Amino acid sequence: MPIVSGLKAEWRTEPPCLGDEALREMLAEDVPYGDLTTRSLGIGNEAGCMSMRARRAMRVCGTEEAARLVELAGGRVLGGVPSATQVTEGEELLCAEGSVAALQVAWKTAQTLIEYLSGIATCAASIISSLRAAGFDLPLACTRKNFPGTRHLSAKAVAAGGAVAHRLGLSETLLVFPDHRVFVDKATLPTIFSDIHRRVPEKKLVAEAGSLEEAIMLAQAGADVLQLERFPPQALAACKAALAERGLTPLLAPAGGVTLENALAYARAGADFLVSSAPYFAAPCDVAVRFSRPA
Repeated sequence: MPIVSGLKAEWRTEPPCLGDEALREMLAEDVPYGDLTTRSLGIGNEAGCMSMRARRAMRVCGTEEAARLVELAGGRVLGGVPSATQVTEGEELLCAEGSVAALQVAWKTAQTLIEYLSGIATCAASIISSLRAAGFDLPLACTRKNFPGTRHLSAKAVAAGGAVAHRLGLSETLLVFPDHRVFVDKATLPTIFSDIHRRVPEKKLVAEAGSLEEAIMLAQAGADVLQLERFPPQALAACKAALAERGLTPLLAPAGGVTLENALAYARAGADFLVSSAPYFAAPCDVAVRFSRPA
């Protein structure tokens, strides 16, 4: 039975976040010397249709890249849904036609890309939805702890889920870790932080604290944001109260172990925003692929 698609031909509102060279490398990784099975069956010149559908409700991401993979392989995309779309079980995500050879080259890479990126986006969207449902409007910031080499794709997936990038790299944020403070005299931190504020006035100065004592010390030194590493919600609430007693009002962001299961507890404890790597380790979404002969 031929595939009948109800998707719109004009659906791409933004280009893929990867260029053609990077996408071609993905195809070459999977098909370095041609498709042996399709060639052996002698079906490469047959005309075919391909449809991808969500097996479960999900926040979609990666369809633009998947569509371009199909095109680079020689197929023609008939329609799709843009990244950041919330879909229900069974909804179609992408539909294409072309030679069997072209579709077979592209489909697995395209499917897997959508599954992984949608897993990140869906996890981020779930965390944010749980916060909004309880009346909290604080942001979810996702770390740079994505799998190396996938920063562009991971940042896109985070945004598709409604989250923001905590930091896209070392070049655009000020985050003082304990690993930095090993090489700095603690007594000079207020002077150093003051100098940083003067020299880099458009950036907030973030500092990571691993204890209440460190949090107070870093706030007194002039940190704008305290990243509270591995603080349970009750410890965050105690830290917020201790800082307030001293007239200190840095933004508080729990980090390390922030998940869907505890996000709401952190919000109720008084966090200003959440820092999490959890979306990068979420299970991929399940995308079904179906082939048919054209009508």
